[in-house]
Amino acid sequence: MNNSKTWGVVALYATAMAWVEAAVVFYLRTMIDRIEPYQATPLPVAGGFGFAEMMRELSTLVMLLTVGLLAGRTWRSRIGYSVIAFGIWDIFYYIFLKVMTGWPHSLLDWDILFLIPLPWWGPVLAPVMIAALMILWGTFASQLEDISISAAPGWKAWLLNGIGILLALYVFMTDTLRVSGGGVNALRELLPVVFNWPLFLVAWLLMAAPVIVILRELWSRRPIQLTGGENPA
Repeated sequence: MNNSKTWGVVALYATAMAWVEAAVVFYLRTMIDRIEPYQATPLPVAGGFGFAEMMRELSTLVMLLTVGLLAGRTWRSRIGYSVIAFGIWDIFYYIFLKVMTGWPHSLLDWDILFLIPLPWWGPVLAPVMIAALMILWGTFASQLEDISISAAPGWKAWLLNGIGILLALYVFMTDTLRVSGGGVNALRELLPVVFNWPLFLVAWLLMAAPVIVILRELWSRRPIQLTGGENPA
């Protein structure tokens, strides 16, 4: 298959996986009466579900990485397809949850995004914004692998990207880090009140550095539109 067809197959896989993920979360949240995660005691004690849920999250990451490894021909395209799969999966996960449960009501609804190493909290819009970046960069990495881009993201862009990732993680786990000294019960009962949007937007822009570099290079190679009847010859 050519690159565009492979992109479509990876997208189909990620979309189908998103439905499975949303269905599993639907079942779990129904059993513990937490369709809407932002309520009193958002992480109640529920038998052995905690360990199973963390392993499910790890398994999900392995599955997304594996499809990228199978789809790509080079290390860059393999990472690109993995990132595409992650981004599409994340966005459609929320779309399918909305279809199944009616939640989220808006992109600003709080959600528990991840449990490892501590619970991550944030509005739905935040991971969707990151997912959109992932799809864009992954598309560039996988579809432009045969095109030489002299201004491909260098170490500075990736350093900024790494700093952005760390900042975003800090924003997502600010409240859980604050109460982590109180033990498991404090983490289970935590309900964050304020999301640090200014710092998150800084983090998002830093994470976008590799995408910005590629976009600038592609923009510099755009065809020049001649006017006044000029002859390019």
